[in-house]
Formats: sequence, C-alpha cells, structure tokens
Amino acid sequence: MRIVIAEDNALLREGMVLLLSSNGHSVEASVGAGPEILPALRNHRPDLAVLDVRLPPSFRDEGLRAALAARRELPDLPVLVLSQYVEETYAAELLAHGAKGVGYLLKDRVGRVDQFLEALETVAGGGTVLDPEVVTQLLSRQVAARPMRNLSPREQEVLELMAQGKANNAISEQLVITERAVSKHIRNIFDKFNLPPEGGSVHRRVLAVLTYLGHDIQES
Repeated sequence: MRIVIAEDNALLREGMVLLLSSNGHSVEASVGAGPEILPALRNHRPDLAVLDVRLPPSFRDEGLRAALAARRELPDLPVLVLSQYVEETYAAELLAHGAKGVGYLLKDRVGRVDQFLEALETVAGGGTVLDPEVVTQLLSRQVAARPMRNLSPREQEVLELMAQGKANNAISEQLVITERAVSKHIRNIFDKFNLPPEGGSVHRRVLAVLTYLGHDIQES
C-alpha cells in the first residue's frame, strides 16, 4: 500500500520507512513537522497515513490535529496515530468523526513488528485499531463499566455496526430496518449505558462505541 509518515524522530522515521519498504509497501513521503502533513497528504493521496501526535513546531498535538483535519478534508483516508501518551480529548474527537479506518497506538506497540504491520492492514482496510491503554483511559475517565448483556440482540447488532463507523442509513440498509428504528435502538443503547446527555449525540455515540470496544478487549 502507499503510505505517508509523519514522525519527528529521524531514527524512528527512517526505521519505519525501512520496515514498510521491506514488507512490500511504498512510503510516498516521510515528514517531520506538523505543517508538512496536509500538503503531503493532498499531494500523494495515500492509502494510509501514519502520524505521530507530538510534532514540531510546538511538540504538543500537531499530528493529531492534522489527523482531524485530514479526516475532514479526505474523509476516506485511513489514519493510524502513534503517541507516547493518550491524548484523551483529541482521541475522542478523532473517534467522533467515525471509527472506520482509524487507529490509535502507543509507540510501545510499534516495536512489536507483527502487531504493527497487522494494525496497518486493519486500518487501511477500514477497520479500527485502538491500543488497550487508550480504551482504558477513555473509559475510566468518562464511562464506567457497562455490561453488554443489558442490550437486546438487535441493539448489540446496531452497536457493532456503529463501532465499524457506519452511519444510521448504512445500518438500516444492512439490517433491513428503517432509519427511525435504528435511531430508536441507538437511544435505547444510550439509556442502557446511562450516557450523559450533556455531550450531545455525537459525544454519546463515541462513548457507546468505546464501551463496545472496551468490552471486546476484555473478552479477548
């Protein structure tokens, strides 16, 4: 696949280029600063972007903000974010724009080559890859453990499709039910998970998906 990398650590950046190239991928561009990311993505239109969270010039959240901007401008672009730490606010916002083709891994996982390459393939294929620590921190801050067993079989199906990044109309088509029925099932999921209404429907949708993903990790 064709990949664009954004990583300010030259050694890690060149190591990823070598690793990906030796495994049959093409690194179209490798940049080291936040302002370089969007131009590279616009120019190369890659199959996947691998972005570090903290990049020059401020070393705060340039990579994650670039990921959010890229997802708005190029909505079908799969993005895998790498970080030393869990940036909770931006991680939740990234998921709020749809969990399809999104990954968030802590850099410790990059050293595990097989897992890293598998994560790349999953995200590029439209799947979701979240580091267990990311899920744990987001859930512990905003969502207490909420058992899936409270959901009906249909509600579980709807939630699983939400976790795949599908919109309500796509869920209704796949389950052969009306969009009104989908909306009702989603409201029931929110109620059964006791999700706070203050954050709005998008925020609650993210929390519901995180609950599902967190349950999936615990079961595995």
